[in-house]
Amino acid sequence: MTATGAKPVGAEDEAGAARAVRQMFDSIAPRYDLLNHVLSANVDRLWWSRTARRFREVLADPDSAVLDICCGTGDMTMALLKRRPAGARPIVAADFSRGMLSRGAEKFAARRAGEAGAVPLEADALHLPLRSGSLDLIVSAFGFRNLANYEAGLREFNRVLKPGGQLGILDFSEPGGLVGKAYAVYFRRVLPAIGRLICGADGPYSYLPASVGSFPPPAEMLELLRATGYTECAWQSYTFGIAGLYTARRAAIG
Repeated sequence: MTATGAKPVGAEDEAGAARAVRQMFDSIAPRYDLLNHVLSANVDRLWWSRTARRFREVLADPDSAVLDICCGTGDMTMALLKRRPAGARPIVAADFSRGMLSRGAEKFAARRAGEAGAVPLEADALHLPLRSGSLDLIVSAFGFRNLANYEAGLREFNRVLKPGGQLGILDFSEPGGLVGKAYAVYFRRVLPAIGRLICGADGPYSYLPASVGSFPPPAEMLELLRATGYTECAWQSYTFGIAGLYTARRAAIG
């Protein structure tokens, strides 16, 4: 396995990488939702919905303990909440970018009385302030790729999951064939230009293609999941392989 973690330009170690990622997301938080919807032509909404549907059984249990880690502005959390019954245990929505999390918190607060809710938590995915073996489900949408150490992140998720608990990681990938070639042109040339135009900064949307290019391909990610204590590891391609959902369970004891 060669997987390591995100490496923004100028970061010399894991601490520097984490600091650069946090600062980058804080800086684009005010325009983040707009950019996501524009750059994906709203396909991102479909991806969140499909991910939530994949975990509908555990979400339907009002007592299940659920974490949306690297929740950003909370769109994945909101999709998960649509599958939660009224009065269910709140979802914990965690991110280490205060700017992103504050926008998610506004969405959670706007939900009507009686609806399932979410609790925002400012936390680092590599050092979760949660008890070992306390969660039934962890979901991460387009955030795992930005961790400074992928293996450490998977081991930390494994720690806080109950034996048999489920993990879902939704993230970008690089499709092959003609679709892949066409998408590469958009992703590496068009997307950074649009991002720069809307948010007025070059770095964040130049970082995005680079981060996807260095992210482990599906076969390598599945190997990493198995090596860090997960079973039933699988990958489901979304939209011609532009994105995909990794699913796994923490190995049961005994």
